[in-house]
Amino acid sequence: MSAPLKFAAIGIDHRHIFGMAQNMIDAGAQFAGWWTEGAPNTEDGFTKRFPDVLKASSADELLGDASIELILLSGIPKDRAAWALRAMEAGKDVMTDKPGCTTQDQLNAIKECVARTGRIWSVDFSERFEVPAVTLASDLVANGTIGKVVQTVGLGPHRLNRASRPDWFFDREAYGGIITDIASHQIDQFLYFTGSADAEICMASVANYANSDDPGLQDFGEVALRSDQGHGYIRVDWYTPDALPTWGDGRLTILGTEGYIELRKYCDFGHEGTDHLILVTGDRCERIDASDAGLPYFGRLIDDIRNRTETAMTQAHAFKVCELALEAQAMAEARA
Repeated sequence: MSAPLKFAAIGIDHRHIFGMAQNMIDAGAQFAGWWTEGAPNTEDGFTKRFPDVLKASSADELLGDASIELILLSGIPKDRAAWALRAMEAGKDVMTDKPGCTTQDQLNAIKECVARTGRIWSVDFSERFEVPAVTLASDLVANGTIGKVVQTVGLGPHRLNRASRPDWFFDREAYGGIITDIASHQIDQFLYFTGSADAEICMASVANYANSDDPGLQDFGEVALRSDQGHGYIRVDWYTPDALPTWGDGRLTILGTEGYIELRKYCDFGHEGTDHLILVTGDRCERIDASDAGLPYFGRLIDDIRNRTETAMTQAHAFKVCELALEAQAMAEARA
């Protein structure tokens, strides 16, 4: 039996690193160390979650360790591309938090580096890869349960949690804009569930309706897109009220020619828990508890690193999601 894959984290500024690291551990990988710039407000929680994982003296210590094969990145969004380039140049594969990059120049540099080094650059789109309900929906769609998928409607509301947000959260250049950041999740799901290799951005808009004291924050965004396979609509925002028992009522509707699926990912009123899947077809109309459907992305990524395959997510898909998000962001800001 081969030794477990060893990974390290560079940058823990976003709490998504908690799920990225834990899911890699759950898939059988070994957390070998971490380093971050400064002292982000996530650090106390991170060290409590992973008390046995030691902080390295520098990022170079981790990048120079030949036993470490994968680097996880969840620093300030504008810095992630540069760290990905350093990691790949050092012979490491990369799993980055979204957004994996915040400018087209960064994306171009990542594409060039991947082509030259042969390294894997994977983006953990957590609203797909860390949601068991999406795993079950994927199986149902693959089995033809709702026919051909012709549209997705993705809703990504989030709670602002102003008091806990660092300064970079309110800096447009630091986080990349609300579409580049949050809506990348829904663009990923549109391409995946419609089986699209590319898409056209038909409409995109951003605004700041409720936070005028923070002009760098975009608190609302929407996108309409289409491909030769289907249509999609996306809405993202920072308006989740405090009374909701979780950070956001994320939903995905997948419309097929013979039925539809609605995912109520994180909560559903009148029902406990997460991962509620509603399935309606010609002979089924039911609510399914999908909480035990699994999270195959992480194990597949380990296999891809070992075998140099693309079972977790193709490299072309990761690039295309980021490209479309950046295009939609630019379109929205040009029309704002």
